[in-house]
Amino acid sequence: MVNLDAFGWRRFVVTHDGGLRLHMQRVLRAPRPVVFRALTEPQELAKWWGPDGFTTPSVESDLRPGGGYRIAMQPPEGDLFYLVGEFHEVDPPGRLSYTFRWEDPDPEDRETVVTLSLRDAGGTSTELVFTQGDFATERRRALHEEGWTQSFDKLEQLVSLAASA
Repeated sequence: MVNLDAFGWRRFVVTHDGGLRLHMQRVLRAPRPVVFRALTEPQELAKWWGPDGFTTPSVESDLRPGGGYRIAMQPPEGDLFYLVGEFHEVDPPGRLSYTFRWEDPDPEDRETVVTLSLRDAGGTSTELVFTQGDFATERRRALHEEGWTQSFDKLEQLVSLAASA
């Protein structure tokens, strides 16, 4: 299934070896180093991370293969919770891969792997290719799709402003 949303994301779900994966692509109006910095520097990540209405009070990161991270997320209503993982690949400004799991996960959650690839898209634009999976259920995949879509909308605004400054 392929969908194109109002922001130009091409989104589709692929079943691979019985698993559920999320795949998104988007062209951002900023050069790769600006996008990579927004994806990896804690103070920049905190500006765009999370679904609409969420805040990111803290980001801890040891940005190297084998290093870990911990992101605090605060929903508009409810208790603070954390996302943690380990970096598998850190190759600036082209590629980033890491595990993704919630502390105190929902019973339908399991650790997934996120991969972000950045490619030159002509001029000062960057194509962002995002994958995450495999999810335990379609409901959890859909929840992540909504969260990432909203987060990446904020990322686009952030990097567009940084590139034009």
